[in-house]
Amino acid sequence: MRPVRFVALGDSLTEGVGDPVGNGWRGWAALLAGGLGAESVDFTNLAVSGAQTRDVLERQLPAGLALRPDVASVVIGVNDTLRRTFDIQAVAARLDKVYSAFTAQGTVLLTACLPDPGSMLGLPGALARPLARRQRAVNTVVHALSERYRAVHLHASEGAWLTDRTLWSADRLHPGERGHRQLALRFHGLLMEAGVATGAPPSPEPQFALPTRSASLWWLATAGTAWVVRRCNDLLPQLLRLAADEMRHRARGSSARLDLGAAHAVAAALAALSVAEQQVRPDVVQGLSAAQALGRRLEPIRRTGPGAPSGSATG
Repeated sequence: MRPVRFVALGDSLTEGVGDPVGNGWRGWAALLAGGLGAESVDFTNLAVSGAQTRDVLERQLPAGLALRPDVASVVIGVNDTLRRTFDIQAVAARLDKVYSAFTAQGTVLLTACLPDPGSMLGLPGALARPLARRQRAVNTVVHALSERYRAVHLHASEGAWLTDRTLWSADRLHPGERGHRQLALRFHGLLMEAGVATGAPPSPEPQFALPTRSASLWWLATAGTAWVVRRCNDLLPQLLRLAADEMRHRARGSSARLDLGAAHAVAAALAALSVAEQQVRPDVVQGLSAAQALGRRLEPIRRTGPGAPSGSATG
C-alpha cells in the first residue's frame, strides 16, 4: 500500500513559524501529517512565509497538483489583508480556482478561517477595525467556498485559544509550539470524523520549553521589528488612510456604512463565482465522485478553534 500523500499550501502559519525545530520550522501541518495514516505518510510542505492567495494559485498549486495528494491543506488570506492591493473579489476568485483544482483530483481539502491580525497585535481601534473588516470578508469567502467544495473546515477565528498567551509566540501573530499542536489536534479530530485520518493524533504536550520573557523581548526587538518594517512599507500609508476614514465615519455616526460596504463587496465576489458555477463543471463532479468512491465522507465540517469545548459547532 502506498503512503498517504499530504501536501500543505499557505503562508508562514503553515510553514511553521513559531514552532522552531533545529535550524528550521515544523508547525501544525507537519505535526498533523504523522497521524493521517496508520503506516507511512508522504508529507510535502509548500507553504512560504509572506505568501498571498496569488502566490498559492500561481506557484504552490501547480507543484501541489503534480504530487496528486490524498489530502491538501490550503490555509491562506491573512497576508492579503495586510496589503494595499487587497481585493476581496480577486481573493475569492483565486481560492475558488485552488479549491476546484484539488477537488477535481479527488483530494480531501482542508481549510480554516483565521483571526484578524489587528486584534492579535493589539492595535488601536481605528487601525484594528479596517483589518478586522478585511479578515471577516476573507473568512466569509472561505466559509462559503469550503461548503461548496465540501472541505474539512476548521473555524479558528475566535474562541478562548486566542487569548491564551501560552499558545502564541512572541510576535503575537503565529502560534507557538503549543498552539501549533492544538491546531494539528483539531484538524486531526475533524479528519477522524470524516473517515480520513487513521493514525494516532499528535501529542498536545510541547516538546520544548516555552520561550522566556527575555527571549520574547529580544525577538521583538530584532526579527520582530524587521517584520513590522517590511509590512509597514507596503501597508502603513493605506492603513493610515483607512484609519482616518474610520474616525470620520465614527464621528458622524455612520460607521455602519463601512461594514455594509464590505458586506456588499463580499456578496458581489461570491455572486460572481455563483454565475460561473451555473454551468456544471465536469472536473469537479468527477473529482467528488472519485472521493466518494474511496469512502470519504466529505460533508462540510465546522468546529470551533483550539481551546473550545469538544463537539461544539459554529457557522
